[in-house]
Amino acid sequence: MAAIGKIRSWGPVLVIILGVVLFFFIAEPFGDFIRSRSAASGQTVGEVLGERLSIQEYQNLVDEYQQILKMQGRDNLGEDEMNSLRDYIWSNYVRNKLVEAEAEKLGITVTDEEMINVLQDGTNPVLQQIPLMSEFINQSTGKFDLSQVNMYRQAVSQASSNSPQYAEQAAAFEYGWRFAEKTLRQMLLANKYQALLGGCMLSNPIQAKATFDGNNVESQILLAAMPYSSINDNEAEPTEAEIKAKYNEHKNSYKTDDETRDVKYVAYQVVASEADRAELMAQMMDAVAKLQSDSLTTAEVVRAAQSQTAYIGLPVKRMALSTDVAVRVDSMRPGQVTEPFENRSDNTLNVVKLVGRVMQADSVEFRVISIMDRPLDAAAKSGDSIMLAVKAGIPFDSIAKNYGQTPEKTWFTSANYQNQQNIDADTKAYFEALLNTPKGETKNLKLSRGNFIIQVTDRKGDVEKYDVAIIKRPINFSNDTYTEAFNKFSQYVSENQTAAGLEEHAADYGFDVKKRTMTSAEHNIANIHGTHDALKWLFDEAKVGQVSQVYDRCGDNDYLVVVALDKVNPAGYQPLETVEDALKQEVMNDKKFAILAEKLNGVTSISAAQAAGAKVDTVKFITFNSPVFVQAVGQPESVLSGAVVGTEKGQFSKNVVKGKAGAYLFQVLDRTTRDVQYDEAAVQRGIRQTALQQALGLGFQILQNKAKVEDFRYRFF
Repeated sequence: MAAIGKIRSWGPVLVIILGVVLFFFIAEPFGDFIRSRSAASGQTVGEVLGERLSIQEYQNLVDEYQQILKMQGRDNLGEDEMNSLRDYIWSNYVRNKLVEAEAEKLGITVTDEEMINVLQDGTNPVLQQIPLMSEFINQSTGKFDLSQVNMYRQAVSQASSNSPQYAEQAAAFEYGWRFAEKTLRQMLLANKYQALLGGCMLSNPIQAKATFDGNNVESQILLAAMPYSSINDNEAEPTEAEIKAKYNEHKNSYKTDDETRDVKYVAYQVVASEADRAELMAQMMDAVAKLQSDSLTTAEVVRAAQSQTAYIGLPVKRMALSTDVAVRVDSMRPGQVTEPFENRSDNTLNVVKLVGRVMQADSVEFRVISIMDRPLDAAAKSGDSIMLAVKAGIPFDSIAKNYGQTPEKTWFTSANYQNQQNIDADTKAYFEALLNTPKGETKNLKLSRGNFIIQVTDRKGDVEKYDVAIIKRPINFSNDTYTEAFNKFSQYVSENQTAAGLEEHAADYGFDVKKRTMTSAEHNIANIHGTHDALKWLFDEAKVGQVSQVYDRCGDNDYLVVVALDKVNPAGYQPLETVEDALKQEVMNDKKFAILAEKLNGVTSISAAQAAGAKVDTVKFITFNSPVFVQAVGQPESVLSGAVVGTEKGQFSKNVVKGKAGAYLFQVLDRTTRDVQYDEAAVQRGIRQTALQQALGLGFQILQNKAKVEDFRYRFF
C-alpha cells in the first residue's frame, strides 16, 4: 500500500512526462512539415499570389531563353547581360501570373483552335515579336508563313536520320518551337486582357482638338528668368517645422512598396604602385630600343613584349587606329618609334612604331583559281602552266573551267583584315598579293596549302594607309601591391567593426565612406561586379550597425569592398530623416521663390524685369505638351508650357511663374500652328492608346502590390 501511495504521489509528474512524450509523438509529422517548408523556402527565388517559384523552375526559364538566344547566334553572355536577362524573365513571369489570374476571374482564355487560327492566318503582329516565329515571316507578303515552318521541320527531320548534326538541329528547333508557342499563348491572353481594358478608354472631339493643339500650336516668348541660385542659401534656411510640414504635404510621394536598406560602404580600387609602373616602364623602354635596332623583326619584338595588340604587318587605314595612336602617326616618319605614353581610357602604357606609310587602293576586285587538290610539286607545275596560258592570251574563265572552277569576281577591302589580331603566314601572303598586284595583272601565289592564281580586275579608292606596330601593355598592380593594399584594408576593417567607426576613421587610412539606399532587386554593391555575396549578407544576415567581412577580388579583381548596414527602412512611408535633404531643398526653393516674387512684384514688362536682375532670353517652339528648356537654369521647366499657352499673343504674363529652379515672367511674341493635317479619328485613337498604357502601368502596379510579390533572387544570383 505504501508503494501504491508513493506512485500516486508521482501522478502530476507522470502526467507531465507522458504529455511531453505524447507531444513529440504527435509533433513529429508536424516537425517534418515545418522542415519541408523551411527547405522549400530555402530553394525559393520568388513568390506571386502565394505561389512559390523554385530556383530550379526559375533556372529552367532562364535556360530556356538562353537556348533561344543561342539559336540566334547570341551566346556567352556577360555578367551584366545575364543580370538583365534574369530581370526580364522575372518581370515577365510576374506579369504573366497576374494576367492569368485576372483572366481566369473574367473567363478569358486562349483555346487551341485560336492558336491554330493565328498561326494559319499569319497576320497577327505578335508573330513578328516572338523569337523563332519571326524567322518565318514571308518577305513578299509580310505575313508569318506556317507552311515554311512545316517544310523546314520536315527537311531537318529527314536529314537528322543520317546526320547527328541535323538531329541536334532538329531537337533545338522543336525545343525553340515549344517556347515560341508558349510565348504566343501568353501574348494572346495579355492582348485579350488589354483589349478588354481598352474598351473602357474613352475620348471625345473636344479632347482630341485640345490634344492636337497641345502638340502643334507653337509659341515664341521673351523669357525673364531669375534662378534660385541667385539667392544665398543663408537667406532661405528652412526650419524643422517647415521641413516637417513639407513632408506631411507630400507624404504619399515617399511611400515605397519594398523594404530598403541604408548602407555605408568602402570600395577601394587597387592600382599599380610607383614600383609597378617603374618596372613596366623599364620593359617598355627595352622594347623601344629593340624596335629601333635591327636585332629582331618588328613582329618578334611586339610578340616578346606581350602586347595586347598583335602586329599583322599589313597597312591599315587611319580609322582602324585608336585615337591616341592615330594622332601620333600623322606626324611620324617611317621607322620612327615613340617614347612610352599612357592611355588613361584603357589604363595602358603604349609604344608605337611607324613601319611605313603608303597610298593604296582601299578596294580590290579579283578572281582566283585555286590548285589545292594535288601534291605541292604538282600544284606548282599546274600554277606555272596556268601562268603560261594567261600570258598566251587564253581567257581566265576558260582556264578555270579546265580545272573545274568558275571564278566569280569578288571585292576585297581593308575591312577584311584591319581589325584582325592574328593572321597566319599564308593568309598574310594572300592579302599582300591582293593589295600589291596592279590592275589587269595575274600572280601565281605559292603557299603551303597549294597554288593560287590571282587576277586583279579592278582597284578603287586610293587612300593613305599605315603599317603600324603597337606595343600595348596594361598598367597592372603586382601581387605584392595587392597584398599590401589588402593588409591595410583588412586592418582598417578589423579596427572599426561598426558603421560609425568605419566612417569616423576612414580618412586616417585614406579611404572614402559612401552612402547608398539599396533594394534586394539590385545585383551588386554600387555597380561593382563580384559583390553578390556582400549583397546577400546585407539582406539575409546583417544587423543594423554591423560591418561585413572584407570582400576581395571584386570588380575586375581590383576592388576591396566592405559594407555596413546603417538602417532598415520597412515598406511603407519613408521616415522624414531619410528624405530630409530633398525636403530641405524644396522648402529652400519655396522661400527663394517668395523672395524673387517680391522683387518682381508689380513688374509689367521684360525691360523692367531685366532691370530687377532677371536674365532675358528668346525661347521658340513652345507647345503645351513639351517642357520649356531654360538656358539660365540649365534645365526644362514644364510649368512654363501651361502658363505660356494660357497667355494671349502679345500679352505679358499676369503672375510670376514658380518653377523648379527659378521664378519667371514672359511676354508672348508670336503663336503659330504647325503645318500638320488634323485627323480627329487618329488623334482619338492615340488618346485612348495613351490612356490604356497609363491604366495598364498603374493597374499592374496595384495588382502586383495586392499579389504580395516576393523577390528572393538575390540569394542565388
